[in-house]
Order: sequence, then structure tokens, then C-alpha cells
Amino acid sequence: MARSERGPVLRGLRAVAYAALPAELVAFALLLGGVRIPGAVLGVAELVMVVLVLDVYTVLFVLGLHAASVTRPHVLAGGRLRVRQAAHVDVDVPLERVAAVRRENRFTHGKADGELNLAVGSQTSVTLELSAPVDVVGLLGRVRRVSVVRLHADDPKALYEAVRDAVTPGRTAPSPGRDPLPTA
Repeated sequence: MARSERGPVLRGLRAVAYAALPAELVAFALLLGGVRIPGAVLGVAELVMVVLVLDVYTVLFVLGLHAASVTRPHVLAGGRLRVRQAAHVDVDVPLERVAAVRRENRFTHGKADGELNLAVGSQTSVTLELSAPVDVVGLLGRVRRVSVVRLHADDPKALYEAVRDAVTPGRTAPSPGRDPLPTA
């Protein structure tokens, strides 16, 4: 086992983080705090208690979601890319099915059949187009087939290059035929 910046990783595996804390969730927690203060000033104790409970629940939820995202990164190994999102999405994509990979920052994601959008903070940064669909099992066990997977990575360039290099066979022998350059 090797040690990465986020903990132990088995040799030969490449962990790709996607767990940057979404700003929207932090803003929501701050908004709840902003509602609690005027309630306290106006003397509405019931409002203060309700918002306090929601505030604590939201902070715990955000921390739990962040912890699940940190401990379950995308993993590239053994001819497969395991695409994850927290504890509720885990899709195994065989690299031989990747027809195209590209870096593309997208901030809008409409629902479409055959597409899986795993946005973090409403953003995806890498798109995989598949030559054959893969099965995605939903939270309640519903299976759907997807041919396009959009996901977020904290370092999209590194993920793009790793998938591209794993999908594109490297040059292993000299080109056939005569060498066009003279030798001295």
C-alpha cells in the first residue's frame, strides 16, 4: 500500500478527488444563521429554536456528505474507471467502452435518457462518451443504461490525461518501412 495525501491507496490504483465543498451548501448554512439572529432580536423563541435545529442538521448533513465524498473518490485501475458520488452512486466504466473523453466545464445539466450527470456544485468538468452503455443502479435499485457520463474532478486535467492515456494505446514498436532520415 502507498500513502496518498488523503490516506492509503492500493498500488496501481489512481484515486481522483471530487470533494471540494460546494459553496451553495455553505451559503445555505450561513443563511440559516442569518435568520436565527433576527429571530433572537425580535424575541421569537420558537423561530430561534426551529432554525437552530435546522442549522445544526444542515451542518451535520454537509459534513457527512463531504466525508462520504472524500472517502469515496473516483478510482482508475485495472482497465476500469469507477465513478462515484458520495455513498449513493458507484458506476463501473470499463475503459474499452470509452469512445471519447474530454475536459469540458458545464454548469447546466438537463435530464436526458442515456446520460449520467454527477455534478458537484452544479458543475461537471470531464465527459466520457461510451461506445456501449453501462448500467447505473439508482438509490432505490432502479437500473438505467447510460452512454454519456459527466463527472466532476478537483483536477480535471489529471483525470482527462489519465483516462486518455489508458484508453489510447501507446507506441510500442518502430514504424514499419524505411527510416526517412539518413544515418551517418
